[in-house]
Amino acid sequence: VQLQASGGGLVQPGGSLRLSCVVSGSIFSVNTMGWYRQAVGKERELVATSTSGGRTNYADSVKGRFTISRDNAKNMVYLQMNSLKPEDTAVYYCYVKWGPFDLFGQGTLVTVSS
Repeated sequence: VQLQASGGGLVQPGGSLRLSCVVSGSIFSVNTMGWYRQAVGKERELVATSTSGGRTNYADSVKGRFTISRDNAKNMVYLQMNSLKPEDTAVYYCYVKWGPFDLFGQGTLVTVSS
């Protein structure tokens, strides 16, 4: 299974970005898809996940600002990020639960700064 994320960049506080991730390969065992992030000097943390049944989960720090969505036909997962804050600056990793395994993509950098 391969995960390819895109959409990161530099944005001013209060701005928006949309991250995309395409999942390819042996995807028949993929259920949960989502996003994690890791800021400099911090551990990787969950941002948002979405199950194939439509259940979503968000970190408290992003609730009401970020929205996760997925297109199962295209094997893609998205993260719409609004009202971005400097503390959202991090490398964002696409994530899938593949059978018993947690898989992460290569990451895309999001920088929120004026």
